[in-house]
Amino acid sequence: MNNINRALRYSEERQESELKIQSVLVIGEADADSRTRLFNGLEKAGCRSCHCPSFDDLAPDQLAEADLIFLFIGGIPQQALLIKVGALLERVGNASVIPVVEYADQEKAAALLEQGCTDYLLSPFSQPQLEALLQRQQHIREAEEFFVTGSPAGRRLLAMAQRVAQTRSPVLITGETGTGKELIARYIHRFSGNPDAPFVAVNCAAIPETMLESLLFGHEKGAFTGAISSQPGKFEQANGGTLLLDEIGELPLELQAKLLRVLQEQRVERLGGRREIALDVRIIAATNRDLQAEVAEGRFRADLLFRLDVLPLHIAPLRERREDILLLARRFVRKYAPHEASDDLFTEEARQAMLQYDWPGNVRELENMVQRALVLRKGLYIQPQDLGLVPPASKQPEPAAPPAGEGGMSEARARGKWAEYQYIIDTIRRFDGHRGKAAASLGISTRALRYRLRAMREQGVPLDF
Repeated sequence: MNNINRALRYSEERQESELKIQSVLVIGEADADSRTRLFNGLEKAGCRSCHCPSFDDLAPDQLAEADLIFLFIGGIPQQALLIKVGALLERVGNASVIPVVEYADQEKAAALLEQGCTDYLLSPFSQPQLEALLQRQQHIREAEEFFVTGSPAGRRLLAMAQRVAQTRSPVLITGETGTGKELIARYIHRFSGNPDAPFVAVNCAAIPETMLESLLFGHEKGAFTGAISSQPGKFEQANGGTLLLDEIGELPLELQAKLLRVLQEQRVERLGGRREIALDVRIIAATNRDLQAEVAEGRFRADLLFRLDVLPLHIAPLRERREDILLLARRFVRKYAPHEASDDLFTEEARQAMLQYDWPGNVRELENMVQRALVLRKGLYIQPQDLGLVPPASKQPEPAAPPAGEGGMSEARARGKWAEYQYIIDTIRRFDGHRGKAAASLGISTRALRYRLRAMREQGVPLDF
């Protein structure tokens, strides 16, 4: 029991320390004024900082200890910068990478955000601006307690959600089923300035169409058969706070028209009522559908989409942010078996199996699989069989370059894999090392491309770009 208590206490202390931005690494050279302003500002904010003059001088322990990394990028050509930052992003752990850019270099900042950086600092900056950025990054680390992510794509999503939270404009969150759309909605509400205000969630697909109008807009006594008393709707219940309309694509067309009017007028009228009720509600809509396609098919109003799609946020599926898979799996172990050592519970074979699986049900599927494995495992450790996944050992890795003369299907598969690798390399070279453009040409995300490149390196494929 003492050992368990010590382990739990150590885990809690480690989680608390991981949430705080304590150590900051600054890479690159800048003019004395900018450098002094940054280091003095970090000191005032209570951060320890160290400096590395260039990318080439980076030591592994500097990256391992950093919670946040600032980059001075002045004077580095954009293509060379993208290559250097791409290599840096592959080496960092949970640290966010923030370029410090001059006004004339904002095009570089946009490219670096696409590459995987989570934010940027525009120079010259004031102490409040620096502290606001540090606070955003701190909030992102805190948010990872319930939206777990270690990928730049996930951190960029949280940074954008935090900025969105400062407005009252409608938000449209898109993503496949099980990616965590409601978690992002709650995150936006949390940082909206009044987290104690009501947060009301409605699943438009789970409520019968005959009840949905009354549920959303409320009704007066006698408005319909069975209305024995007046009832406020979800809009009224969320007044002063946030209303999440989940699965908005399932809303019937006639209710879409009424919803559009409420959004435009910021007023609602109960069924059977004659009085309009003023509203102050942030509307967040979420869907796993392609609403543009729904508009083209006549199933969703274009004017409602324009009204909702003011601040769009997209959550990438788990297969495109594989860096998050093991982080999430360990979090679910802590959730369902807090007495277990989550970092050591999965065998190497189980970890590889999880990384190779495409997770069509996304985070929800992963959570269910881990929960089931904790109950059904046959030993102390979780094996691929406990997760219901085929062990990677039964899928022998293909050689980087197929040996000549083997013949048969194994050689054909190996040559097909090699051709795929060569096509990826040629595409990146065609775009002069710009991975965002290469990924778009390949039809995958930048994060998925980075995962492919890491797998190629592990199989010995030479990458000379």
